[in-house]
Amino acid sequence: LMQAIADPLPVIVIAELIGVPPKDRAQFKTWSDQRARILEPTITPREREIAAEAGRALEAYYLGIINERRADPRDDLISALAAVEEEGDKLTEEDMVMLLRLLLIAGNETTTNLIGNGMLALMRHPDQLQLLRRQPELIPSAIEELLRYDSPVQTDVRTVMEDMELGGKQLRKGDGMLLLLGSANRDPEVYSDPDRLDLTRNEASHIAFGRGIHYCLGTPLARLEGRVAFEMLLERFEDIHLLTDHPPFKDHVVLRGLEALPTGARPFRHVAQAAS
Repeated sequence: LMQAIADPLPVIVIAELIGVPPKDRAQFKTWSDQRARILEPTITPREREIAAEAGRALEAYYLGIINERRADPRDDLISALAAVEEEGDKLTEEDMVMLLRLLLIAGNETTTNLIGNGMLALMRHPDQLQLLRRQPELIPSAIEELLRYDSPVQTDVRTVMEDMELGGKQLRKGDGMLLLLGSANRDPEVYSDPDRLDLTRNEASHIAFGRGIHYCLGTPLARLEGRVAFEMLLERFEDIHLLTDHPPFKDHVVLRGLEALPTGARPFRHVAQAAS
């Protein structure tokens, strides 16, 4: 399921949005995955070198497309950014490259993890999967519960802006803080029975997308991609089940996601007939 749907869908969408030609998507995905490793404390020295090489390759690639779009604008984000840069000092080339690099990573692996982690949770909870089949109108709330239950981004960092006390601990201005988003999304003081997957849950909103000024700009897009993916799977397959009890996760701490998700599926008869 990862190889067939969860991995390719987000990179196709973000590549289309940014303005990357279809022929470059595979390379685009490779660079994104390599670059994203810099977020992980498990990164090896060799992976760090590869991530740096990917960053340089992405910069050169983006600069090439930015120059192309200046001469021949299209209906994509790079053309829009180039037009803003042409107006004056609002955006430099360096600003554009940094923004595009961020969008690539933020709009790729995180949504992949939403689809993969979400489908794994549903297959491990067949009662909830059947509930979603009976009541597809629950898909929007189901996505929020799946984001809470197994958050695609597990940790984040912040810098203390002023001296303060938190949880009985004295924090000083400039201190670094590691935030455990996945843990907060299962806080028993906020959620009743937090380790239970409940697609009808109607409690406090999760923080899988962050909060406040750090709220994820791509939230609507991630929700839309998740909705389309889950709707499509439920509409096409009358049976979806795990082929292994322990699908492998990537060696990640920050971006929690599956390496593979071996899945058995039986299409509805009308889908199978259409395919044949």
